[in-house]
Amino acid sequence: MNQTVTQDKQKLERLIELAAILGQQNDYQEILRLVSQKASSLLDAQNAILMMINPRTRQTVKTIFKEAGKGKQPDFNGLHTHVSGWIIKNKHSFKSENIKNDKRFSKNLFKNITIETVLGVPLFSENILFATLLIFNIDSKDKNLDLSLEYLEKLAAVVAPFLRNAQNVREYFESPIPQKSLLLKYEALGMIGKSENFVALLKAVESAASCDVRVILEGESGTGKEMVARAIHQFSSRCDHPFVAIDCGAIPDNLIESELFGHVKGAFSGAATDRRGLFEEADQGTFFMDEIANLPLDMQTKLMRVLQTGEIRPLGSNKTRQTNVRIISACSKSLKELVNGQKFREDLFYRLHVYPLQVPSLNERQEDIPMLANHFLQKFSTQQDKEIESFHEEIHDLMQHRHWAGNIRELENFVERLVALAGPNVTTIKSSMLPVDLRKELKEYESILPSHKIIRPLSESLSEYEKQLIHDALIANNWNQSKTARILKTSEQTLRYKMGKLGISRKTE
Repeated sequence: MNQTVTQDKQKLERLIELAAILGQQNDYQEILRLVSQKASSLLDAQNAILMMINPRTRQTVKTIFKEAGKGKQPDFNGLHTHVSGWIIKNKHSFKSENIKNDKRFSKNLFKNITIETVLGVPLFSENILFATLLIFNIDSKDKNLDLSLEYLEKLAAVVAPFLRNAQNVREYFESPIPQKSLLLKYEALGMIGKSENFVALLKAVESAASCDVRVILEGESGTGKEMVARAIHQFSSRCDHPFVAIDCGAIPDNLIESELFGHVKGAFSGAATDRRGLFEEADQGTFFMDEIANLPLDMQTKLMRVLQTGEIRPLGSNKTRQTNVRIISACSKSLKELVNGQKFREDLFYRLHVYPLQVPSLNERQEDIPMLANHFLQKFSTQQDKEIESFHEEIHDLMQHRHWAGNIRELENFVERLVALAGPNVTTIKSSMLPVDLRKELKEYESILPSHKIIRPLSESLSEYEKQLIHDALIANNWNQSKTARILKTSEQTLRYKMGKLGISRKTE
């Protein structure tokens, strides 16, 4: 009974946290993302779809959220539109334990989909149905769909006012920053790019910075999660206070408690003086905890208490101290999967998982590679007192198409290495300057993907092909223009015009 009450309390707290976040948002797309993401996460579902309905045009705006690490997005094959249609028609919540055999729909309608359980709820405002929220394939152990549906209905009741008013908020209050200004704003912090995924990340950072809640960053190692955390701090209300960072995997287990909470003199062998921990160092500011999955389980318990009470107790002391710190945590693994594998505390996960952000890998933003590479080239050329201005196109092609397992960090090291190997008078890094391993990689790339290289603009390639075609036809017909024009199915006037434009004459034969 007590466990049930505790779980209900935790769910209520998560709904309140979501309402607090939505109350500080003015970006419509970010509100859609947060609602669909939270519905998926809090109900242990693989996917969620939020479908907004325009009451005048009946057109829809939809967003799909998929948790990272679960493979390809499933083929919904019209499932969301059929279920949403049922909800709109009946103005009632929807529950199906096996959608393929659901008799409310035509037989075999969903025979090819990989989805099994489906829950859906209508969202109302002033008795007007303006949206549907669907979740798919619930992963929870008990799969109590009745309780899950009840919770989804409560979530819908909480978020409905924010979704209904979101467009008015955006129209009448502060408008989102223009994209060009947004890119320049973050470029000053070293966050460089222009791809769709990168711009979406910046917009999410803007929204996260505007509300003082815990943020969790998930993304592969080397994607720049600490830089994202610094940006959130820089543009938040805590920017005048400290930003403190720690890599939870880089500190031995026996030292982590002292590092986080500090210690008093004599707490252990070698503790000659009192020492403040990082929580106190970050007081009133932001504490970035990277690779938080590496925290030992006993420290996870102590961190959970700090998040609940705002109090820390230095090692060896019997007195607590109050702190006011914003936590931004990060992990290169899926914390949700670690929770499912009982390697991370579930209650701590939900305490941290208030404002989740997914940081894209470099391979998900390949369009940004040339900009990042040129930025690093300028940086390391200055550091090494060299005057290198550019990469040869072969190097650019290699960087654009190779797989960056280490993401931005690997690209940065790659460019630094090339700059270090370049001579003092080099202005362009060419393939001949590459070390043996990279020269071999370039050779393999060129043998595998020769057709993928764009050597010249399309217009030039077409002109070259046209010139060759006309030239070969003239030679085949002994430069008889009348006969050549008939074979090419064009007029002599057009043929002569093309010959003059393309520089074709018997002298060039």
